[in-house]
Amino acid sequence: MVLAARSNRASYALLAGPAIVIYGLVIVVPVLYSLVLSFTDWAGMGVPNFVGFTNYVVMFSDPIFWWGLRNNGLVVLVSLIGQIPLGFFLAYVIYRRLVRHSGFFEAVIFFPALMSPVVVALLFGVVFAPSGLVAEMIGRATGNPMFSLTIFNTKNTAIIPYLIVLLWMYTGIYFIIFLANLQKTSPEMLEAAVLDGASEWNILKSLIVPQQIPVFLTSAIYAVAGSLKSFEILWIMTNGGPSYYSNVLGLYMIQNTFSFYKYGFGSAIAIVVILLSVFMILILSSIAARFSRRFEQGAT
Repeated sequence: MVLAARSNRASYALLAGPAIVIYGLVIVVPVLYSLVLSFTDWAGMGVPNFVGFTNYVVMFSDPIFWWGLRNNGLVVLVSLIGQIPLGFFLAYVIYRRLVRHSGFFEAVIFFPALMSPVVVALLFGVVFAPSGLVAEMIGRATGNPMFSLTIFNTKNTAIIPYLIVLLWMYTGIYFIIFLANLQKTSPEMLEAAVLDGASEWNILKSLIVPQQIPVFLTSAIYAVAGSLKSFEILWIMTNGGPSYYSNVLGLYMIQNTFSFYKYGFGSAIAIVVILLSVFMILILSSIAARFSRRFEQGAT
């Protein structure tokens, strides 16, 4: 027994050891290094000077930080109440074969998620340009051939094109996730519900949705983690402008670190983003675990 236990521990260490080492080198060490730098005024060269919590005080008193946090909150909302519900709805429509040529629609819905963020940013930068496609369509609809789109010039609307791009691009990921899980649903259960006279709404409400709750919560965790670190599309589309109207925390960090050479300040922003991500993921994980236990108890 003792030899078997030692053999099992050795096997676990052999299998998990390399992954733990790589995770530590790629994730843990850089985070700790950023934490140390966040208490300095290091500019990328020379010896860092310890400044205590000065970077955090400056950051929390900067209106650009709070506006970026506000925009990040909108990105999270679009992911949670836009991408995930829409992805589920489209997956349900395809799964229940409520439309013809489902294979074509699967490809069309998932295709944007395969595109390069650089290509998407350049494409939609043209679409939402002052004289771009959207402006042209609005001008023709209103009979004003000189119409110019000024959505980027207004503080409260500058982030909207980015939110539209995120909704268009990443809904397909959740569509695939839900479609794969819907295909695990027992066909016999659905046939029995149809024979009993259940409507499509009752099937969705009573049979499908309860089984998909763990998937909803897992998708929410994935969405939150991705939303707080996203910036590349916005960087190419607007670079946070005009002024700071379309800034998000990830872009705010990149600008301060690599444009203004404030590595200590940028590290402080990175630590705040990490803490926000961990906090939100822990909340969603606890909710997911609770719902999973209830679902398992209900199934038994």
